[in-house]
Amino acid sequence: MPSPAATASFSTRVIRWQRSHGRHGLPWQGTRDAYRIWLSEVMLQQTQVATVLPYFERFVARFPTVRDLACAEEDDVLRLWSGLGYYARARNLHRAARAVLATHGGSFPTTFDELARLPGVGRSTAAAIAAFAAGERRAILDGNVRRVVARHAGIGGDPGARETLARLWAEAEARLPADEIEAYTQGMMDLGASLCARHKPSCLACPVSADCIARLEDRVAELPGARARKPRDHRRIAMLVVCCQGEVLLEKRPPAGIWGGLWSLPEAPAACLPESVAASRWAMRESTATPLAPFRHAFTHFTLEVVPWRIDVRSRSTLACEPGTTWLALDEVAAAALPSPVKKLLAAL
Repeated sequence: MPSPAATASFSTRVIRWQRSHGRHGLPWQGTRDAYRIWLSEVMLQQTQVATVLPYFERFVARFPTVRDLACAEEDDVLRLWSGLGYYARARNLHRAARAVLATHGGSFPTTFDELARLPGVGRSTAAAIAAFAAGERRAILDGNVRRVVARHAGIGGDPGARETLARLWAEAEARLPADEIEAYTQGMMDLGASLCARHKPSCLACPVSADCIARLEDRVAELPGARARKPRDHRRIAMLVVCCQGEVLLEKRPPAGIWGGLWSLPEAPAACLPESVAASRWAMRESTATPLAPFRHAFTHFTLEVVPWRIDVRSRSTLACEPGTTWLALDEVAAAALPSPVKKLLAAL
């Protein structure tokens, strides 16, 4: 554990660096609006700032208040989120907005304890919102900050392991400044996103490199430690692109699991005969099946191999509409709540 003098020195250097070299002018900065800060923090989970910016702007334009978001249909929320990935975040975003409306009357909470009760808001996210919205003195430990702390304090081991995580949190809390928590919190985020990068960090420009254990002991490349990983799973499916007169058949996915709540293409075992599936599921007797180029899509824990088939039918009247199915015009695909790989597949048509 660093001494009080070292702790003050660390935080002072981070704050000074952030003011001169950190990120400024982002659309969620310079405000105490907890709603906008919350939106940005959820979107930035496992996603880079450059990717988040256009999504954030569209969300704020479409849902300027938490009440607007809470009253929206889930499909509208997922449609705006489409392409950002990790769709559980969007579903939790919608659930949390409704919780704020029901529990707080539409006034977004700003204290750590209240924020941590919202769906999809963990310890680090709640701390960041409380710090930026209310100046609450809380430590954060997102992926970038964890890397800074692990290197500076020389903490190895699996960062997902309970003991290692407890040490990282203790060090993060020990480094908190007495005041100026907003600049410090932003500075820690900015350090991890820029200078203290995972590969080829810029140690010479880092404001806290003088007493960084990883640099002093030549352990930068090994810290933070690697997470224990299971062998990557592979799954293989067929996607059926059922087309009729410029429209495509879609099915609503279950709320849980991959692409939860989105509209997507019907799926079948990869070894299926697409004409047989069309005939048995939708009574499509007169159809033509054409193979399309297979592709892969990587998720966090597995790789999905997709074998797509285009099935052309003469009339929609041959399809008995089932609950959770709809027809979508191909020229409306870009604006629909579809997974990114499905959008790319349909765009090629």
